[in-house]
Amino acid sequence: MSNLWLGRLAGGVLGLAAWLSIVQAAQKPNLVVFLCDDLGVGDLTPYGARDVRTPHMQQLADAGLLFRQAMVASPSCAPSRAALLTGLMPARNGAEPNHTAPRPDIKKLPAYLQEMGYEVAAFGKVAHYNHGSRYGFDVVAGEGFARHEGIRLAVEFLERRQSTKPLCLMVGTHWPHVPWPENEGYDPQAIEVPPTHVDTPATRQWRTRYYTAVTKADEHLGQVLAAVRRKLDPERTYLFFSSDHGAQWPFGKWNLYDAGIRVPLIVVGPGIQPGSQTDALVSWVDLLPTLVELAGGTPPEDLDGRSFAAVLRGERATHREEVFATHSGDGNFNVYPIRALRDGRWKYILNLHPEYQHATHINRTAGPDRADYFPSWEDAARTDAVAAAIVARYKQRPREELYDLASDPHEQHNLADRPEHAERLARMRAKVASWMRAQGDTGRVYGEPLLLGQPATIIPQGAGKDKKNSSKKSPPAKAGS
Repeated sequence: MSNLWLGRLAGGVLGLAAWLSIVQAAQKPNLVVFLCDDLGVGDLTPYGARDVRTPHMQQLADAGLLFRQAMVASPSCAPSRAALLTGLMPARNGAEPNHTAPRPDIKKLPAYLQEMGYEVAAFGKVAHYNHGSRYGFDVVAGEGFARHEGIRLAVEFLERRQSTKPLCLMVGTHWPHVPWPENEGYDPQAIEVPPTHVDTPATRQWRTRYYTAVTKADEHLGQVLAAVRRKLDPERTYLFFSSDHGAQWPFGKWNLYDAGIRVPLIVVGPGIQPGSQTDALVSWVDLLPTLVELAGGTPPEDLDGRSFAAVLRGERATHREEVFATHSGDGNFNVYPIRALRDGRWKYILNLHPEYQHATHINRTAGPDRADYFPSWEDAARTDAVAAAIVARYKQRPREELYDLASDPHEQHNLADRPEHAERLARMRAKVASWMRAQGDTGRVYGEPLLLGQPATIIPQGAGKDKKNSSKKSPPAKAGS
């Protein structure tokens, strides 16, 4: 056999292999994930908000599947995003307090998809600030605090992209994270104030600024949606829309109430019924295995997350029976470790150190994170019993909390001391204790706590960030003890 013939045969085989590679790539769906930063689930029109403008979010809901019970693993930025990108809960991936990253030895979402031939790009706040390079993305840009060029960079990337690889594009807007912009077109007197808040003029003014930030997030979504529609085939593109946790209001971010851990989740893509909704209970740790399955892979069984691709395909109406959530702290802010168990109706919350005062950036920072409405709550509390109860509840929590979400969606009536719920309380308490042991979760305290009765002194902005050695060691927590 001549060398020429062998050369031609080898060239033909290589050509066939390249052709097959292109065909296989064309069959894999593109995956687009758009993330908001600190967007409460009740503050967009698809979830019932009546006084905020979110037309692009509404368009997504009209075109896809809306999850009514989507939860995050943790209600602060870095732990929540690390859970999404690893499929593991915070105690298992190592990113427990805010501003930390998962252990470098853990396999992360980009690696799973890259093994299947994907290009994986992240623009804006996808991982925590400037953590993107630790996750192994092919492209990372526009990550820094309060930076908004990530949206423009994502659009430019799509416009000039020539690769034939299937694409996983992750885009994060900084909005509506603080600092909130000046009010643009919202009437403070016309908006609703949540029942968990103290209704003061300052509260209303700051909510208009928060709503302005929500609308800016919606505008960013619209820009990305337009580019995706121009450049990616809708017949083989899935788009996921969500938020990393609730808004920076009392009882939202840094809390395990639904205002902190229940998030919007809308998915649009081939085979998904437009305008549909589901009560399937899902967690953010489920996103990684879901994306892997949609890409044609088999998710590992040792993850905490479980794929809900069958829900997207309409093959199942349910997913999980229950989810767990966890919070530790943020430097020396909100040093208040909490664990929770939630099913479709009931929520159990374990405050590991009720002797600590619950205090956050809301009442302890003088930096750009500050929104100056909380002093008006404290002023109102001096003469108004309802305001006094809200402020007291913000600062001091009991060891255990139990809520019937069907009758009390704002979690205002703690049933933990009610005899008729003693059996349910004991059962959920035991589940949390067992789960913590299985996770290797010792209830470690990160940062210096503020004890009940101590004044909530101001902490300089940025104090304690990325300092794992500032954590306190505490004995393993015993649920309900």
